[in-house]
Amino acid sequence: MANLEAIIAEKSQQDNQWRAEMQADRENTIAMQDAGVEEITSSPELYVKYLDMQGDNPTYSAGNIALVMFQDPEATVFGTAERWKTLNRGVIDQERSKGVKIFARNTLGRGYRLTDAYDIRQTQGRDLKKVQLKDDSKEMSIALRAILNYSVVPVATDHDLPVAAYYDSKNMELAVNPAFSDSEAFAAIAAEVAHSRIHAKGANPNYDHEEVDLDAQSISYILCRQFGIKRDTPDLSRLEEGGGDMIWEDTDLYTLCDDVLQSLEPVAKRQAVTLRLAGESLQVRGVYQVLREMIYNLCDNAIKYNRSGGSVTVTVARSAGRAFVTVADTGIGIPYEDQSRVFERFYRVDKSHSRA
Repeated sequence: MANLEAIIAEKSQQDNQWRAEMQADRENTIAMQDAGVEEITSSPELYVKYLDMQGDNPTYSAGNIALVMFQDPEATVFGTAERWKTLNRGVIDQERSKGVKIFARNTLGRGYRLTDAYDIRQTQGRDLKKVQLKDDSKEMSIALRAILNYSVVPVATDHDLPVAAYYDSKNMELAVNPAFSDSEAFAAIAAEVAHSRIHAKGANPNYDHEEVDLDAQSISYILCRQFGIKRDTPDLSRLEEGGGDMIWEDTDLYTLCDDVLQSLEPVAKRQAVTLRLAGESLQVRGVYQVLREMIYNLCDNAIKYNRSGGSVTVTVARSAGRAFVTVADTGIGIPYEDQSRVFERFYRVDKSHSRA
């Protein structure tokens, strides 16, 4: 008779060992990611390379860009084997064991897993199509209209403005001079729209145009790179001085979320939406302003696309050794067929197809 007790004990031991190895891999990758991001934000040369890579790989997070840069300094355009397959390219057999580790969403939609990613030079197949928006084209008009829709403040024309666009934080208005070329307008509007969102309709008490300009110009540069629009590299003098506002610090996510919800309380009341905060106090290390803007935008959208009498619940929790912020709402939701596209820049769900 088989010794089932011994077999089960052996399996349990192997399972525990496997889980310990997986957790160690995750922790090592997280440490590598953090180290990569800190190095990028303290080196002008690496920062420019990051901007180029983010523009060329818009579907991947800054953390994954940092991971790839840290593990493969020669990488330019990368993706998982599955993603390359959708682009009609495949990983070369000899390169399959030479991938780098990144985080990818689990297929079941909960949490993230470690997976291999490959640079384009490790693949073969159909050439990638390059997007290049040109002045006076229909595509450029669509892009300009889309980016202006992201402004959270009124937009007005000003023919006397010496630049293509400028965000007036005092009057909370975005001014645009239509006399500039489409390319100049796109680059300037992208930066100033970013300013308007960072200011968050005055809810961000620490907003200063000069202090956050590197962030705004970086967003503009990434978008221009993505759409083939030429623009100058952002002024990196503040980065050389020590990063300007790009300062990494320990932040309590629960306190940060509480601050964001308090600033959005008047908006929620006007729309009869209840705000709730759940979870625990968790410390993370990051750029405070970037963290606040991300959480603010998620909560702002959860209120904006909610129903009267609905609610928004923000939860701060830990899972698999990492801190998570979850924003859940009772709004219109995102149709299944659109969910795979929500991370595409400028993509918006057709409201006529949304469902409760």
